[in-house]
Amino acid sequence: MASGKKILYYSTLSILFLYFVFLGLTKGKPFLAPLTVALILSLLVLPLSIKMERTFINRPAASIINTLLLFLLSLGFLALLSMQVKNLVDDWPRIMETMNPKIDRFKGFLLEHTPISQKDMESSSEDSSIPFIGIPSGKKAAGFVSSVMSFMSTYLLTFIYVFFILNYRKHFKKFLLRLFPDNRRDRIQKIISNSARVTHEYLIGKLILIAFLAVFYSIGLGLSGVNNFILVSVLAAVFSIIPYVGNVIGFGMAMVFGYLTSGNPGVLVGISLTFFVGQFVESYIMNPYIVGDKVDLHPFVVILSVIIGNYVWGMIGMIVAIPVLAIINVILLNVEPLQAFGFLISKEKNHDGK
Repeated sequence: MASGKKILYYSTLSILFLYFVFLGLTKGKPFLAPLTVALILSLLVLPLSIKMERTFINRPAASIINTLLLFLLSLGFLALLSMQVKNLVDDWPRIMETMNPKIDRFKGFLLEHTPISQKDMESSSEDSSIPFIGIPSGKKAAGFVSSVMSFMSTYLLTFIYVFFILNYRKHFKKFLLRLFPDNRRDRIQKIISNSARVTHEYLIGKLILIAFLAVFYSIGLGLSGVNNFILVSVLAAVFSIIPYVGNVIGFGMAMVFGYLTSGNPGVLVGISLTFFVGQFVESYIMNPYIVGDKVDLHPFVVILSVIIGNYVWGMIGMIVAIPVLAIINVILLNVEPLQAFGFLISKEKNHDGK
């Protein structure tokens, strides 16, 4: 086969392979997403579980304790989120009362300085819809109950997975080792250990950064006059675990409970300054020292992985994109035929000595 035909042949196979991989990931989200989240959470608490097993607790008990710890922490976050939603619903009339004059002025500016007409605005308002508005109440209730039941089943299933991964991890590890000949088992052992270490160090670093942002945002938003500033600060810090998008969500929450509620320009300046300084310190001072090069991924590849994660699994995909890619990178760098791909997605300075 001529070289040109070979390139076309393998390129076509690669494209088809990637297409079916991403199609399978998308269709398999109900099963694969909670299992992936459970694996990452298990790697987060694995060192603690190992320490418990070496002291006074057997493995099943240590697995249950660590699973319950993760479950209670997640319940606390959900409680904070539900409180924030309730506050938003309670403050919504006041927000609309404050914002209506600003919206009217903005509409007037558009009518005066753009080709948009009054008729266009009216048709746009009629066409715009809010979820569940216009749907009969029975369908609303049924849809809401169905969504809640689906979420709760996936939520609880995730922690069941966490327990089984922690409790039977040696069994799964032996299975992986048995897939390869004896002369390669040391290399596979190294890949498994490095994957667990990289993921754990990355997650611990992110938790430290979340704690810093929660304290910093609380001080800044409190001085700025934001309602429920502690609650908003904690949620904004937690959402920062979602690369790029999480900071925008946190800033939007602070705007809703600060500037949109009061309409005070001073609050707007305080919120903007708080998030600007917080993100600058986190990105350029703390992040290099705390997280640093632990995941060893090229910045452009990180952005692509987050975009692809959002396309495949939505917000969950964005959260797990970097840890999953870090594990893939460890595998690529330790498998000789795939090292070129590991070099492609890694930071070059870490592999050529420059």
